[in-house]
Amino acid sequence: MSPYEAALDLLRRLDPTKVEQNLNQLIKLDPDLAEDLLASVDTPLKVKKDPNASQKEFLCCDYNRDIDSHRSPWSNNYVPALSAQELEESPFPSDAIRAVEVLANDSFDIYRDLYYEGGVSSVYLWDLGDDADADGAPNDFAGVVLLKKGENSRSSWDAIHVFEVLQEGSTQSQVSYRITTTIILHLNSEKKMTLAGNLTRQTERSFALPGHLSPEQSGIWHVSNLGSVIEEVESQMRNQLEVVYFEKTKDIYRELRDSSQEATTQNRSVHEEVVKGLQGM
Repeated sequence: MSPYEAALDLLRRLDPTKVEQNLNQLIKLDPDLAEDLLASVDTPLKVKKDPNASQKEFLCCDYNRDIDSHRSPWSNNYVPALSAQELEESPFPSDAIRAVEVLANDSFDIYRDLYYEGGVSSVYLWDLGDDADADGAPNDFAGVVLLKKGENSRSSWDAIHVFEVLQEGSTQSQVSYRITTTIILHLNSEKKMTLAGNLTRQTERSFALPGHLSPEQSGIWHVSNLGSVIEEVESQMRNQLEVVYFEKTKDIYRELRDSSQEATTQNRSVHEEVVKGLQGM
């Protein structure tokens, strides 16, 4: 087993509520694993405020980070601000991809409000290959949709959707959306019961390109497709968590509680028999 595989295996066995702390400790033990571990291990999302966009909140992850700053999807600026020299090497999306990113953030902000009734959302895109076609419409690109609920409460839900948008086919008339979704869930009840963990699923959908689209139409079409796929994936994973994992947890809890009550009843019965036996002597 390689050190990387051993590190992942160890993380799976440690307390999921302390995944960030455990990850940092492993990186300290072997700094050479830092890049691979940070790219493959999802941690709860952090929230920052953008001073360039009326202190509007945005989410931080490895995909919008440069040095110790994070790019805001609202103003396209790094927070905290980087120096002019650092900005020359900082990653920014092309103009065509940035236009789609702005549209995606506005759209998923509405999605967040409807489905999460609060929380924070952020979308970050980056180019794959050429920036755009002759008409200025984006070609292949990738991105991440982030959704968080419960920043200031005992419980939290973090949804991380990393995706690629690829034109396929001999005439590039078909677009494929490949999405890897991770849900990080932490439930902490007032009765001192804690449930924590994460669930990852991969999804792929293909759509036929509807003829010639302007750059604006292309952006709307891509965001609409991504929204429908992510809505479907989140619905399935919510249902799986509720029906499969929560119900299984309740079954185990009931079994343990019932067994405990049965054992208590049996012990009490045995105790009464012993007492009666002593009294009858």
